[in-house]
Amino acid sequence: MSLHVSKQFSSMRLSNHYCELLKHCGDTKKVHCNIIKALRNPEIFLLNNLVNAYAKNGSIIYARRVFDQMPLRNLYSWNTLLSSYSKLGRLPEMKRVFDAMPTRDMVSWNSLISGYAGRGFLVQSVKAYDMMLYDGPFNLTRIALSTMLILASNQDNVRLGRQIHGHVVKFGFQSYVFVGSPLVDMYSKTGLIFCARRVFYEMPQKNVVMYNTLIAGLMRCGRIEDSRQLFYEMREKDSISWTAMIAGFTQNGFEIEAIDLLREMRLENLEMDQYTFGSVLTACGGVAALQEGKQVHAYIIRTDYQDNLFVGSALVDMYCKCKSIKSAESVFRKMTCKNVVSWTAMLVGYGQNGYCEEAVKIFCDMQKYGIEPDDFTLGSVISSCANLASLEEGAQFHGKALVSGLISFITVSNALVTLYGKCGSIEDSHRLFSEMIFLDEVSWTALVSGYSQFGKANETIRLFESMLAHGFKPDKVTFIGVLSACSRAGLVEKGNQIFESMIKEHRIIPIHDHYTCMIDLFSRAGRLEEARNFINKMPFSPDAIGWASLLSACRFYRNMEIGKWAAESLIKLEPQNTASYILLSSIYAAKGKWEEVSILRKGMRDKGLRKEPGCSWIKYKNQVHIFSADDRSNPFSDQIYSELEKLNYKMVQEGYVPDMNSVLHDVEDSEKIKMLNHHSEKLAIAFGLIFIPPGLPIRVVKNLRVCADCHNATKYISKITQREILVRDAARFHLFKDGTCSCGDFW
Repeated sequence: MSLHVSKQFSSMRLSNHYCELLKHCGDTKKVHCNIIKALRNPEIFLLNNLVNAYAKNGSIIYARRVFDQMPLRNLYSWNTLLSSYSKLGRLPEMKRVFDAMPTRDMVSWNSLISGYAGRGFLVQSVKAYDMMLYDGPFNLTRIALSTMLILASNQDNVRLGRQIHGHVVKFGFQSYVFVGSPLVDMYSKTGLIFCARRVFYEMPQKNVVMYNTLIAGLMRCGRIEDSRQLFYEMREKDSISWTAMIAGFTQNGFEIEAIDLLREMRLENLEMDQYTFGSVLTACGGVAALQEGKQVHAYIIRTDYQDNLFVGSALVDMYCKCKSIKSAESVFRKMTCKNVVSWTAMLVGYGQNGYCEEAVKIFCDMQKYGIEPDDFTLGSVISSCANLASLEEGAQFHGKALVSGLISFITVSNALVTLYGKCGSIEDSHRLFSEMIFLDEVSWTALVSGYSQFGKANETIRLFESMLAHGFKPDKVTFIGVLSACSRAGLVEKGNQIFESMIKEHRIIPIHDHYTCMIDLFSRAGRLEEARNFINKMPFSPDAIGWASLLSACRFYRNMEIGKWAAESLIKLEPQNTASYILLSSIYAAKGKWEEVSILRKGMRDKGLRKEPGCSWIKYKNQVHIFSADDRSNPFSDQIYSELEKLNYKMVQEGYVPDMNSVLHDVEDSEKIKMLNHHSEKLAIAFGLIFIPPGLPIRVVKNLRVCADCHNATKYISKITQREILVRDAARFHLFKDGTCSCGDFW
């Protein structure tokens, strides 16, 4: 657009300018008023008005063209253009206009400082601030001071904050509430809460903003009672005050107090916003308060916030944490607008509730809608693949992490280290760990747990000691991994030592999982009497896994006395748990006490209990093939059973003898052999031998522990076929190679 402006411009020319502006602005009434003013009094301030109108509407190009052709410019003209560039973040143009200004005032300096500060340019902001003071302290305003304090707060720069505080006092701004609030906020966010309180109490006048700022600051620092007292001291509280308290309670683990405070807020008839609802929904999810969460949901519907993106995502998250996955799905489907946060909330919810396949599916659906994942989303879906032991899909997400650059985020890298560890590719897990630029406690724990589950006890312990040497603090999960490794390798003394160090040196109070590891440690090593003594000294009774570990060891070592005690304790704890009946039956069967076995089975039938059927699965060409014992439902069953017959013949020639103790039925030996030959893991392995190309490992997953016979048979199969067979059962990984297993026959 060519524009010519002179001192004597026509009314029609100025009218055309405003007609052009009307194309860019929907506020017809405002433009009309400006046109009338211009036609009546065409002076310089009207051209300034035109520049300002263009700039406010975002049409900075037109504003600049008018400015460049103005015959006269005053300070207001320059400041209008400068402020426009500052607000739009167009910093190079802002600086050029500022340098070209013939004169400057406090508005000019504020625009320059705010422009740099708003974009986080600390060095340039401080330089501009110093230049302003050098030009003259009269330029200093409360706006400049508050801008610099906010910048210091966002940058966590205590030194700069203290320097600005000094200027506040020196130039007499300490009584200004507008400056006091960001000063309190700066000290709070940088952890100097005592300085924040001092500033607050020295202020002669305080408004609700200052109260809210200090309350929020006392909450990040964990001073719950101080913030509560200050809150109830307030004469006037607004919605922000209540929301700050609710959010603070939630963030500091006082979820019940947050929910109670919402009830009080409702009694005050105060308006709630998305942040109020988001905080209280987080509190409901944190303590699985489903009924309270539903009540909040009902109130959200009445206040027309159900279509709010932030609130909808919080609702999905709350229902997922309360294990009400159907309600979460319902809210998610009804959301008219979804972003990466809402998709991630549903994805994480699926993963946390055991619906890992659905988590992977919804990730793919999210991408179909053009929503790109962030590091948390990608890390979460990789974790779901890890729980599924789905190496192929996990490797695809690894590729996406590399292409997108999200591999640089520690959340994604940690998830990949866990994935490869849980899928049995411990070398890949360690390689990824070694390539990470930044490591944290989660990184070390992921690798420690991977080696532990793989049964590599010595490597696990070395890693743990290296973690300590590098100054990282182990947590409860780290110790579970190390103690499990000691248990699986029979390192009783070492495990005892680590358990004691956890309590005495690292000040970690043991939870059920740690005690279960110790019970398993004694039990697997055959030190059943020590296991019993350890249980009797525990501060609480073992959980079901602990009793089952002891009972399983009693079956292996055929200790009927302690086994009966463990079984009775397990039945009392979980009457519907079939493990106690099955394991005790195994002990009786091994001793030839078939009458007792029969009584136990009758008891199970009378109580309507059924043993969880064993099943194994293997993935081939993106399809999962599931097998149960004597299963002939697979379309390739004839080939599978034929392959097993050939293998059995070769195994017997190599010296394989079926383990009859793995059969808990009083039948003839020939029938027992037939039953053993068709266990689910053997069917899955035979399928893998037929279809998985040579040179690639055969990966099988089983929902229960591998029985002694299948474990022994798989060693023979690996030797005969010269194939690597990786079996992940309920206890650990077993890598069979050349007739041996990585577990050392200790599982």
